Amino acid sequence: MNDSVNVIPFSQLAISFIPVIVVIGIFIYWSLDWKRPLQAVIRMLVQLLLIGYLLTYIFGTDQPWIVLLVITVMITASSWIALGVLDAERGRWFVIALTSIAMGGGFVLVLITAGVLQLQPWYLPRYMVPLAGMVFANGMNSVSLALDRLLAEQKAGRSFVESRGIAFRTAMIPNVNALMAVGLVSLPGMMTGQILSGVPALIAVRYQIMAMCMVFGSAGLSTAIFLIQAKKRAL
Repeated sequence: MNDSVNVIPFSQLAISFIPVIVVIGIFIYWSLDWKRPLQAVIRMLVQLLLIGYLLTYIFGTDQPWIVLLVITVMITASSWIALGVLDAERGRWFVIALTSIAMGGGFVLVLITAGVLQLQPWYLPRYMVPLAGMVFANGMNSVSLALDRLLAEQKAGRSFVESRGIAFRTAMIPNVNALMAVGLVSLPGMMTGQILSGVPALIAVRYQIMAMCMVFGSAGLSTAIFLIQAKKRAL
């Protein structure tokens, strides 16, 4: 068996867009807003192509400030995107989202890279950048879910403590479900990628366990810190 990763020609890659076109067709046929999902697909394509070239440069750098700059951009962007559930006043919540994702995700990232992987040097881009992306993206998603549910419960007249509990539980549902399903329903991205590249399954499993703990922890800590700070913004 050839353990090397198959290089996908662009002509074959285009085939993967067939189900995307079908789904967007469903949006159109059912008279739904098809422009937003189409824009999302185009944005995904452009961003990933650009990041492919950028990562080639970043992975070859030996300058820690470049890695720190990338992480700063990740935290800032994820904090702003997390507030997309707000119709207005995103600026009023931005600092809370920023500090929550930075503190919760940053703690987990340092713990994993310094304690589990023991990277040498500490900023090793090939590990640090992808792991930071996983950490802050999950913090972003959980904070966004928590904020949306918190505001909804507050508008429904619940107390802040009760709203906070419901918001936290709701935000953690995707992560709890992922823990329940891994190995039975799904083989997550990190594990699948390593197996496809020829890494022994039992080694890939160790990395996946690390990744699942990292994602769960960063999501939970970022959300908890966000909800603790959110009390002064509550209705």
